[in-house]
Amino acid sequence: MDINQKFTPQSWPQHSETATMEGKNKFVGIWIFLASDTVLFASVFATYLALKDQGPAGMEFTAKGLFELPLAFMMTMLLLTSSLTSVYAMYHMKNHNAKGVITWMTMTVLLGLGFLGLEIYEFVHYVHLGFGYTQSAFSSAFFTLVGTHGLHVVIGLIWITGLLIRNAKRGLNLYNAPKFFAASLYWHFIDVVWVFIFTVVYLMGVLG
Repeated sequence: MDINQKFTPQSWPQHSETATMEGKNKFVGIWIFLASDTVLFASVFATYLALKDQGPAGMEFTAKGLFELPLAFMMTMLLLTSSLTSVYAMYHMKNHNAKGVITWMTMTVLLGLGFLGLEIYEFVHYVHLGFGYTQSAFSSAFFTLVGTHGLHVVIGLIWITGLLIRNAKRGLNLYNAPKFFAASLYWHFIDVVWVFIFTVVYLMGVLG
């Protein structure tokens, strides 16, 4: 199909993200990237589990005494809600509703910014307590794991914001639809990773 072809909601392809060869390549490419990223997160998860609560003799910081579940829960709700708004955006994309895509992806960005703000607040709070990156093996593993995820959130926010700015007035076509889909898939991935972080780091840390 011609990427510059004009469509109506009735003629819009059901799977617009893979309606062109470029779209198919992007679809395969994003899955390969996410598979490699899964290996990265598996490595930092394993490192964290090995170094949890490990540090100098007499270290005062432990996962059970340090982490705050209410804050982590708020961050989780923000990110999960942002995943839902991304789903709504893809629903509108399938119905060739450009305004709906822009609106719901903008909501995704705003919720992601809220999550990022809370994560920065959490990091600053821990540093003020004396739990900095170099304080212990435990702190290094924690900041590496959660910080790596935070970096992925920043990348996702920049990516989606760039798409929104570039395509705000262009409408939907077979050129930008695969890009929105890939960004949405990436965002779901970092949401899923956060669910694992919340469970392993915060929930098991405080309750275990």
